[in-house]
Amino acid sequence: MSNKVKYSIIVPVYNRPEELKELILSISKQSFKNLEVIIVDDGSQISSREIFQNFKKKLDISYFFTENQGPALARNFGVKNANGEWIIFFDSDCTVPNNYFKILEKFLNNNLIDFFGGPDTLDDSFNDIQKSINFSMTSFLTTGGIRGRKKSIDKFLPRTFNMGVKKKSFNEVEGFSNIRYGEDLDLSYRLSKKGKSSALIDKAFVNHKRRSNLSSFFKQIYNSGRARNFLNNRHKGTFRFYHLLPSLFVIFFILSFLFYLIDFRITLFILIVYSLYFIIIFLSSSFINKNIYIGFLSIITTFIQFLGYGFGFLVAIFKD
Repeated sequence: MSNKVKYSIIVPVYNRPEELKELILSISKQSFKNLEVIIVDDGSQISSREIFQNFKKKLDISYFFTENQGPALARNFGVKNANGEWIIFFDSDCTVPNNYFKILEKFLNNNLIDFFGGPDTLDDSFNDIQKSINFSMTSFLTTGGIRGRKKSIDKFLPRTFNMGVKKKSFNEVEGFSNIRYGEDLDLSYRLSKKGKSSALIDKAFVNHKRRSNLSSFFKQIYNSGRARNFLNNRHKGTFRFYHLLPSLFVIFFILSFLFYLIDFRITLFILIVYSLYFIIIFLSSSFINKNIYIGFLSIITTFIQFLGYGFGFLVAIFKD
C-alpha cells in the first residue's frame, strides 16, 4: 500500500472539547487506517489541545489553533494543511461507525465521483429533545427528506456534517466562501456548476448530536432560514417552492389571529389544518421513536423549526 494518505479528516471546533473527544475516539476505532485527522480550534476559550495530546500516539493527528473566523475559513485552513487525496468533513458533534471508511472505500473504488455526502442519524444515547429534533430535521414530513435520506424531493446536496470532496476539486473552486451560514450548500452548488459529479452514500452515515435545548435549536434554524435566501440570490435557479413553506407557515399562523376579527370560521379552518398536521407529526414520531413523549416533543420541535426557518427567511428578504 502507498504511504500517501488517502483521507484527510478536517474537524473545526469551537468550545466543544467533550464532543470532539467522542468523535476522535470513534475515528480511532476505524478498521481502515490510511487517514489523517486535522483539528482546527477556531479561537475557542475552552481549548481542545488535550484531545490532540491524548490521541497523537493512536492516530496521525494534527492540531491548529487559529483566531475565531467561523467554520468556513477554519475548514479552508485545515485543507491547506491536509495531505490526503480526499478531504472529509465532519462536525465536532458527530461520531462515525467503526466501518465508515470501509464502506467509503468500497463505494469510491466502484464509482467515479468528485464529492459525496452521507446521512446523519441518531444514537440511542441521545436524550429525548435530541431525538425529537432529529425527527424534525430528517423526516420527509418536515424537510422533504433533503438532509440526506435515500428518498428526496430534490437533488441531494452534501453538507459538512458528513461530506467528502477530492482535494483537487475543492481547490478548483477555491474552497469555502467566507460566509457564516450556508457555506456547505454554497460549496456544493459551486462544485456542481463546475461539472463535478456527486453521490449520496446512504450507508456511510454519522451519528449527529442535535442541539440539547430548544433556544439553541431555534437560533440554528433561524440562521439556516436567512442563509437560504442568501443562497437563492447567489445561485440563480436553485429556488424551490418548498423553501417558502416555513414562511407560509409563519404567515398563516399570524393571519389566523387577524382573521379572528373578521371571520372566526377562517381562523377555525386554519387551526384545524395545523392541528391535523401536528397529529400526523405526533403519530409518525411516536411510531419511529417508539416513544409517545418524544412524539409530543416532536410537535414542539417541528413548530420551532418552521417558525425559526420561516422567520429567518422572511427577515432576510427584507433586511439582507
